[in-house]
Amino acid sequence: MKISSVEFIKSAFEEEHWPQAALPEIAFLGRSNVGKSSLLNSLLGVKGLARTSNTPGRTQALNFFLINNRFHFVDLPGYGFARVPKKIKAAWGEMATNYLAKRIQLVLSIQIVDSRHEPTTLDLQLHEWLQHHAKSRIVVATKSDKLSNNELKKSMERTQRAMGAERVITYSAMTGRGRDDVWRAIEAAINDVGF
Repeated sequence: MKISSVEFIKSAFEEEHWPQAALPEIAFLGRSNVGKSSLLNSLLGVKGLARTSNTPGRTQALNFFLINNRFHFVDLPGYGFARVPKKIKAAWGEMATNYLAKRIQLVLSIQIVDSRHEPTTLDLQLHEWLQHHAKSRIVVATKSDKLSNNELKKSMERTQRAMGAERVITYSAMTGRGRDDVWRAIEAAINDVGF
């Protein structure tokens, strides 16, 4: 997809602050420090739009970006970061669950896992929740450039087995591997809805 415009719209902590526009939305979900911001930036070809950090847990709100004046990317808070106080962690979980459960504009959830590690219990729980609620979703394994081809093949087989996913898209923000595959899934999701 050709990106002609990217605009940060807002950070929303509560449902009443979600954008009212009837545009399709693509949600990005993943553990803290899984490479979510790098994935977003590389998909859009924009450096620094989604803030990357060496400190996991930086994204604390739902961040909405308007792409090509046609659809939104929604960056959800990372989950599973141990150093975040329990009260904040619970609020993040509630905020993300409300969004995923209620948002009619949501046409695709992109669940991001780290290709170097086996999916965690939280990864599996999120995947099961999306399946149970019949949410359109894909699984993207980031940081694939950090593994040899043999290691990556084994890792993808392990991830597919663990998550029961038909397909896991391998992705590298550094090399662009998987970028076209992710965009194809996004375009298909947007075109399938009558917005």
